[in-house]
Amino acid sequence: MISTKGRYALRVMIDLAKNGKNGYTPLKDIAERQGISKKYLEIIVKELVNAGLLYGASGKGGGYVLSRKPEEYSVGEILEVTEGTLAVVACLSEKAEKCPREKECETLPMWSEYNKMVHDYFYSKKLSDLL
Repeated sequence: MISTKGRYALRVMIDLAKNGKNGYTPLKDIAERQGISKKYLEIIVKELVNAGLLYGASGKGGGYVLSRKPEEYSVGEILEVTEGTLAVVACLSEKAEKCPREKECETLPMWSEYNKMVHDYFYSKKLSDLL
């Protein structure tokens, strides 16, 4: 399940794509437009900046701006920055230890197929598709 953190990250990215064409956008402006607490957005944008998805500048004229064009972001990468893995079951996570039941697991093919559908769906959607 995608949490509010992931959903809000997408809203921030969309807001910046729509409103950030003239440079840095103050976080308070995004918070007001989106109806989201500025304090909560500070946590989210920090993660987005650390991942290189946004640039941030402090002081007068500061705020946030996209580091790339909207069509260069996949929804999947934005969600994984804020949500962590999008794996549908723990054993399919990139960091999961090898499951001792992998060879005899009757459900693994189903989970693998579903996991691929989720991954392919979110990585095929671009930020520009949401504008």
